[in-house]
Amino acid sequence: MDDVCEGKDFSFPAQEERVLQLWSQLDAFHEQLRRTEGGEEFVFYDGPPFATGLPHYGHILAGTIKDVVTRHQSMRGRHVSRRFGWDCHGLPVEFEIDKALGITNRQQVLDLGIGKYNETCRSIVTKYVAEWEAIITRSGRWIDFKNDYKTMDLNFMESVWWVFAQLWEKDLVYKGFKVMPYSTGCKTALSNFEAALDYRTVPDPAVMISFPIVGDPDNAALVAWTTTPWTLPSNLALCVNANLMYAKVKDKSNGAVYVVAESRLGQLPVKAKASGKKQPSSKGSNAEAVPDGFDKESYELLAKIPGSSLVGLKYTPLFDVFTEFQDTAFRVIADNYVTDDSGTGVVHCAPAFGEDDHRVCLAAGIIEATGLVVAVDDDGCFTEKVSEFKGRHVKEADKDIISAVKDKGRLVSKGSIEHSYPFCWRSGTPLIYRAVPSWFVKVEKIKEQLLECNKETYWVPDYVKEKRFHNWLEGARDWAVSRSRFWGTPLPLWTSQDGEEIVVMDSIEKLEKLSGVKVTDLHRHYVDDITIPSRRGPEYGVLKRVEDVFDCWFESGSMPYAHIHYPFENCELFEKNFPGNFVAEGLDQTRGWFYTLMVLSTALFGKPAFKNLICNGLVLAEDGKKMSKSKKNYPAATELMDEYGADALRLYLINSPVVRAESLRFKRSGVYGVVKDVFLPWYNAYRFLVQNAKRLEVDGFAAFSPIDQATLLKSSNVLDHWINSATESLVSFVHQEMDAYRLYTVVPYLVKYIDNLTNIYVRFNRKRLKGRTGEEDCGISLSTLYHALVTTCVAMAPFTPFFTEVLYQNLRKVLSKSEESIHFCKFPSTSGERDERVEQSVNRMMTIIDLARNIRERHNKALKTPLKEMVVVHPDNEFLEDITGKLKEYVMEEMNVKTVTPCNDPLMYSSLRAEPNFSVLGKRLGKDMGKVSSEVKKMTQEQILAFEKHGEISFFGHCLKLDDIKVVRQFKRPENVSEKEIDAAGDGDVLVILDLRADQSLFEAGVAREVVNRIQKLRKTAQLEPTDPVDVYYKPADNEKNTLEEILKSQDQYIRETLGSSLVPKEMAPSDVVVICEESHNVHDMSFVIYIARSAPVLSPDLPHASGNSDHVEALRVYLLSRSISRLKNEFHAGNGMITVDCIEGYPPISLQLGKHVFFSVGDFYLASRS
Repeated sequence: MDDVCEGKDFSFPAQEERVLQLWSQLDAFHEQLRRTEGGEEFVFYDGPPFATGLPHYGHILAGTIKDVVTRHQSMRGRHVSRRFGWDCHGLPVEFEIDKALGITNRQQVLDLGIGKYNETCRSIVTKYVAEWEAIITRSGRWIDFKNDYKTMDLNFMESVWWVFAQLWEKDLVYKGFKVMPYSTGCKTALSNFEAALDYRTVPDPAVMISFPIVGDPDNAALVAWTTTPWTLPSNLALCVNANLMYAKVKDKSNGAVYVVAESRLGQLPVKAKASGKKQPSSKGSNAEAVPDGFDKESYELLAKIPGSSLVGLKYTPLFDVFTEFQDTAFRVIADNYVTDDSGTGVVHCAPAFGEDDHRVCLAAGIIEATGLVVAVDDDGCFTEKVSEFKGRHVKEADKDIISAVKDKGRLVSKGSIEHSYPFCWRSGTPLIYRAVPSWFVKVEKIKEQLLECNKETYWVPDYVKEKRFHNWLEGARDWAVSRSRFWGTPLPLWTSQDGEEIVVMDSIEKLEKLSGVKVTDLHRHYVDDITIPSRRGPEYGVLKRVEDVFDCWFESGSMPYAHIHYPFENCELFEKNFPGNFVAEGLDQTRGWFYTLMVLSTALFGKPAFKNLICNGLVLAEDGKKMSKSKKNYPAATELMDEYGADALRLYLINSPVVRAESLRFKRSGVYGVVKDVFLPWYNAYRFLVQNAKRLEVDGFAAFSPIDQATLLKSSNVLDHWINSATESLVSFVHQEMDAYRLYTVVPYLVKYIDNLTNIYVRFNRKRLKGRTGEEDCGISLSTLYHALVTTCVAMAPFTPFFTEVLYQNLRKVLSKSEESIHFCKFPSTSGERDERVEQSVNRMMTIIDLARNIRERHNKALKTPLKEMVVVHPDNEFLEDITGKLKEYVMEEMNVKTVTPCNDPLMYSSLRAEPNFSVLGKRLGKDMGKVSSEVKKMTQEQILAFEKHGEISFFGHCLKLDDIKVVRQFKRPENVSEKEIDAAGDGDVLVILDLRADQSLFEAGVAREVVNRIQKLRKTAQLEPTDPVDVYYKPADNEKNTLEEILKSQDQYIRETLGSSLVPKEMAPSDVVVICEESHNVHDMSFVIYIARSAPVLSPDLPHASGNSDHVEALRVYLLSRSISRLKNEFHAGNGMITVDCIEGYPPISLQLGKHVFFSVGDFYLASRS
């Protein structure tokens, strides 16, 4: 393995760029597809975005979710085709072209020519494709851009035609009018989903209008309230609720007689009185009715009239616009959509401009399904039908219409209302509701099937499916799938002039056969002029295509079939693997793509389109507002990836609430937090492995080669068993959670695992990993760490594809056979042995250590300060055996205590007190809570111990379990001992006691720890690598010489185990020693200097076979100094501790024995001479 740099010098972005180059060289994505070809298909549908804008965090989030799932499934051996898709048609594209060409109305498009307009649209569809590919690729997502699909492709459009033809054959298509949200800015109808994208709080006029009842003896007028005065010229009916009571009242100030709902009398205008009485607001739904119904000073009640009695009454029209409807219109009708919580209880109906208006007028025979006249054109301006306001935009005409109504004497009151109103998400103009002729899919007819199909799907989170999506399906209306636009897939409907003959095309072949025209493109400017002869004969003329195109949501909903050109190709592939396995998009798609997928698949096949779905929430700016380019309230994704790397961004998003369909306030610091808390600890564990594997070679041993896992499982070391089990648990958990599509649970588990790997396994096994416990044990621990890291990398590769690849590429160098990329590896098997018992034991050890640390921190006792004794109190002997058995040495070393004493008698060191858990018991016990609480508090020590043993106790017929009672342990300090001498900390049923008193042996051990600590820091300052061979010398101040030397001699074993060699007095240094650095220190009032020098081989002064020949000895010394220590170590290792030097001219060969004649360092020589 190659050497690796420190974490602070590791550039995640630079390494990721190298990985991208590697993937490119390997053609890694396509290679993975080739390797899994023939395996089980995992069908993933990628929703097509528009390419007319750049990708944002929402796209990166959804793309990351998709990438994690599909990479994981590929590593499970499944074949996962991933083709990028582009939504090419529809309003977003046309809107861009209209802006570019200055087009403001439909006629301008016709004047330009549909062909030229559409080709201009086609030219910008792929405007940002290169940017998309660059950003998506940089984010680590593997998806096929070259073999992508586009909704404007001929094959895709042909399949869309087939889908529509199937609906037609199933009698699920009809033509009608539909009142829809309409954008006058974009000159098109919008779906309800699009209309909900941009609601704003705005002021609008609020007026009450009188409609005189024909033939009423009191000349009474019905009063209607509206916030859309522009719809008044199109009024054809008034609607009441037959179940409400209405009142006829007379205005005392002018004699006018009005009819309104009795409960809304308080909304009628009141003349201001001299007394200063405030006139009620005329803001309709915002005003409260007066308590007794109306102001008796201003109005006289003439009669109460049931709503049902008003039905059928005729009234005088407001404008003479629709006189041709005189026989059927201008009468009162009834419906329950009229309520008494707003307005006057009388609704003015303009059937061309309100969904309910249209429905009730159609039901009452006011209009016919095909006879609706819409007096507003595509640009939102009045037509000639409303001659008084012809050419005026409807919203701009509001004021003049109110003035006209006032001039007619029909204005009862005028005010304003501030309310939430929909705006066009593209043009920013207020929407109107307008009846448009459209072709509909009968969604209501298949509603029950839709609800059943939804039950067959699995969603994360499930509440989106059970609540939001279910409710949307329950309220589903027939779907208007056509749009009167230009750039889209044309409806495949050819009709005769008399409308009697309709032919639906389900393929290009059928169109060519019926028309005799070769078809190479299905866009309007290619097919609009293609005609079909009538089957009835030439006298009936030809059939022409209807002008409409499909709503682009119909195209994206057809994606499962159209992207593979089904049924014209890939029939077996589709039919064997439908429904698809997986889709993922944002929460807004519950009313968009998820809905259209479900409608079309249910209508066509009686099945859902997908089995599994992940629904993500919205990514907001840090302040909780929508991300805005103009406000620059968020960092660019490319900027963050260049600073922290794509993997950090991926994990930040995956580990956030946004994967559970909640909102995320995006924070740059959150991405940095992932680097700091996840990647750097992970990297440091990897670096520690590499450094210590390299150390083996430096020390003259064979290059590191990992021991096979079967052998490692036989290790006698408890922490080896533990990390193997923990790794197996991680793999099992990832497997389980990925099967359940819960991506957000994986990262917290990984963080905990890496914390355990670095802070428990690596930290507690430093001696073993550094070779201080022997070569064999070192190999076992390094191999265990190696396999843990490799396994973790493979399991996490779908989440962090770059970082795991970087580690794997170096780790694989010690394997005789390995995959070229980590993404070619199989997901780790979960058939390995898990040892829950050992995992529990280590958890117990960490509990003990945490409690002991807590005591040390309270008393400012640093870990460098050794302590005499730790007592662990617990009633369970198994618990105590865990701590005082194989884990004992780890506890002693980590907490720097000399002995660990178990105690299974809880009452020896503590007293017990029971407290009721009020939060749990309060609701359950009710009025008995008081007396039960009193008994719990009176529990004796014996009762508490019995309760803990058996897990329950009863009072007054209530059985209390372990969760119902809190057992508090209070430490009983021995007599005549202060808190500073002995202290304790507890957690549940465990108590840890530390003896904090010092003695001479503890003092000496503390000094040694301090000295070692200073040496380690000096090594770091000198930027030495752990594998760099050095000798460490010390020189005490004259007055401290004897004391410090005695202390260091007594602690020599600890110093050697920690540093790898003895600490040598400076006077023993050779005259030609090369000092790298030195530093003065003072520990416990003892002054000394530390020197770190380059190691050099040392010859024993007594070489019997070279005795008497000082020149020979000097020649040997020079020879040894000329050799690298690592090579010398290898030669001695190969010669079982012996080498023969026969290359010194003029001297005979001489055999040298390591540890007798030659030493690799002064420290080794010093140790040998002492012993």
